[in-house]
Parts: sequence; C-alpha cells; structure tokens
Amino acid sequence: MRKFLFAIAISTLSLPSFSQIVSLNPQEINKLKTNIKNDAETNKLYTGFQKSTLKYLDEQPNPIDTIRTEGLLKGNTKKEKTSIALRDMTKMFALALEFRLSGNKKYLNKCVEFLKAWSENNHPNGDPIDDTNLDNAIEAYDLIKSEISLGDKKVIENWLSATALAEINSKRMVAGRGTATNNWNSHRLKIVGEIGYALNNPKFIDWAIENFKTQINVNLNPDGTSIDFKQRDAMHYHIYDLEPMLRLAIIIDRAKGINFYSYESPKGSSIKKSVNWLLPYVKGEKQHEEYVNTTVKFDRDRAKNNEPGFAPGTMFKPTLALPVLKLSVYFDPSQADILSSINQKANNWQSVLDGVQLSK
Repeated sequence: MRKFLFAIAISTLSLPSFSQIVSLNPQEINKLKTNIKNDAETNKLYTGFQKSTLKYLDEQPNPIDTIRTEGLLKGNTKKEKTSIALRDMTKMFALALEFRLSGNKKYLNKCVEFLKAWSENNHPNGDPIDDTNLDNAIEAYDLIKSEISLGDKKVIENWLSATALAEINSKRMVAGRGTATNNWNSHRLKIVGEIGYALNNPKFIDWAIENFKTQINVNLNPDGTSIDFKQRDAMHYHIYDLEPMLRLAIIIDRAKGINFYSYESPKGSSIKKSVNWLLPYVKGEKQHEEYVNTTVKFDRDRAKNNEPGFAPGTMFKPTLALPVLKLSVYFDPSQADILSSINQKANNWQSVLDGVQLSK
C-alpha cells in the first residue's frame, strides 16, 4: 500500500490546488449573502439559523473516542452515545457558515474549538458507515481552513488524514469481502474524496477517483439496479448506495474533473442509469415491498427490533428518495419537478443552501 500511495503522489504533482470544493465556495457565499439581503423569505430563514447558531457559542464540544453506529440496533447504548456526540457535526458546520456570512470571529474560534476537540479525541476505525457521519466536520473545515493558524490546521488535518488512511487501509476494503463493493465502499470513497479535496491531498483524490470507476463497474448494473438492491431487496439501500456516489460525483465535477454521473463503466453501468431506474418508483408508476427477500441478517434483526421501515413488505415511500433527487438535480435539472412533487419541506434553510450550492 505504501508503494501504491507513493506512485500516486508522483503521478499527481501537477494537480491544481482546490479551494472550498467540498463546501460553499466564496462566490456561493456571496450569492447567499445577496439572497439574504434581497429576499424576505430567505432573510427570515437565515434569522432562524442565526438564533440556533448563536446558542452554540455557549456549548462545549462532546467528541467521542470511537464512532459506533454500524451494525447496532436502535436502543444500543453505544449507538445512542454516538448519536448524541454526532450533534457536534451540525454545530461545527453552522458555526463555520455563520462566520463566513457574518465575519464574526467568535464563530470561527468556536468552530475551531469543536474541530480540535474531535481531532484530539476521536480515533478513526476505518468503518465507512461510521465515518460517513463526518460530512459536516469536513465541510466546516473546508469553509474556514484559510482563516486558522498553522498549528490548528496541523491538528485537524492530521485527524482527517488519519481517517482517510484508515479507510484506504481498512480490512473491510480487502478484495473478496462484500464491504469492498457494496454501499460500504460507496461511503468509503465519498469520505476519502471529501477529505482529499478539503486537504488538497492528491494521493487521496487519485485513490478516490480510480476506485470510483471500479465501484460503478462492480456495484451498479447496466439495467440500473445495484448489488445492494439485489442483496437487500430494498430501495432504501439502493438510495443509501447512490447518495454517497452522487456527493462524490458533485465534488469531482466542481473540481472540473470527470462527469461521473454520465460516466459508463466497461460493462455499461452508470449512476445516471441507476437514478433513472429509481424514478418510476418515486413517481408512483411502480411500487416495491421492501426487504421481502433480503439476504442480510441485520435487516431481519431490525425488523424484530420493531425499527420503523424495516418490516418485510413495508411499501417503499417516494420521500425516502429525497437525498438522491436533491443531488441528481445538480446533473439533471429536468428532475426538479419530480423533486418538488415529493419534497414537503422545500422551504427551509437547507433548501436555501442546496439552491446555492447544487446548481451549476
């Protein structure tokens, strides 16, 4: 692995330096400021966001040594403890964004406090289902990285680099394991890619891109289905697979890289085909009973644990596709009408941010 990463470093020395590819870039921040100033509804939503974020200035970070969500049932004490700690992710991003919008360094300093606390106390374990929860922390760092001291940057970047390397070198990545090709790997690639672009690390960027091509080939089928759908018999997991792929595809596109949405693998599979395969179920033209023929014991365990949505035969709800549609519209604006038809919470602060960042 060491030789492989060294080879990547040599081959990508000419890569450009990326600034705020993962989060909102300076132009998008300025656009957001203009919208807040000129649009009454946006201003109202921003006021609500400000009030929530102001409270975070009086709160203390609550980092957890090891994130534990994967494979645990609802009610598990480790999972519940992690869930409480992960509230910090939302706080970090909000603080970083408010600093960018207001210029008030109180928010910058508090965001750095949260990021450093996690950097100094959290130890990555190479589990992508756990690490996928770090999106907001990576975005927060991407927003403020140009404004913090070299000492603080080193602490935070060491943590993020350790997280990426833990994923790259994970035993769960070994060829032949299902977790090397199923939704786990989609989340793994997203995390490594996000960190790569946030840190301007060519080794991580190249690794994510090359393995992304392979993932599209082995995970998605030419007819639009995914191996996760075949294994779990659930749209839930088809969506859970596509969402991280789309997030990574958007980041790469924002960096002026390959259009991975329409990219076709050697066998003819693509993200675009897999999104289009989902659409008839979103529009109600087709229906699907979830988990009836799942091959995964954990799905049955969650059903026995009475977790909502996991009982075999539960009808797929189109609103579950919102995470995919919000992202796919970036590449295919014609899907905006479908998104609007099922998005019952279209008028909120997150939709404002999506409108600024997820439009070309």
